[in-house]
Amino acid sequence: MSTAPVIPPQLLAVMVRGVSVIVSSRDAAMRPSLMRAVGSLVEDEGREVTVYLSRPQSRQVIQDIAATGHVAVVFSSPSTHLTVQLKARSASMRQAEEGDRPVLAAYLLSMEREIELAGYGRELTRAMLAHKLEELVAVRFTPELAFDQTPGPRAGARLGTER
Repeated sequence: MSTAPVIPPQLLAVMVRGVSVIVSSRDAAMRPSLMRAVGSLVEDEGREVTVYLSRPQSRQVIQDIAATGHVAVVFSSPSTHLTVQLKARSASMRQAEEGDRPVLAAYLLSMEREIELAGYGRELTRAMLAHKLEELVAVRFTPELAFDQTPGPRAGARLGTER
């Protein structure tokens, strides 16, 4: 039985759809590092999450995840501000591979729509998420904690563990 937190359907749908993803970690001295992901995959009702980082742009956060296993990931919809934060202490990493291309393409399309709703063209999104597959690292984790970070009265509320 999974101990992953229960993510409400509305927030889970945002995560699965493909929205803005920020990945963070920290070093042994507790100094934070973070970077925008260029893709994400949410599986098994949020029990398994993979985020994709560009190695040249994300050296410090990749180094910190490798050293500590700790990761915090924020999924946020630019068009609605629905936001969820996930935390884990045992992330694993692998080189992105050919089979990841469809996931990355679907994420790009979703983000193009999200950013268009904010009034910006697809060119901005394509530039922001540009990458070479051989430079990507896939960070996979099972969330241990989840928080609703949507602005409003529930911001910061821990999401439950009951399924």
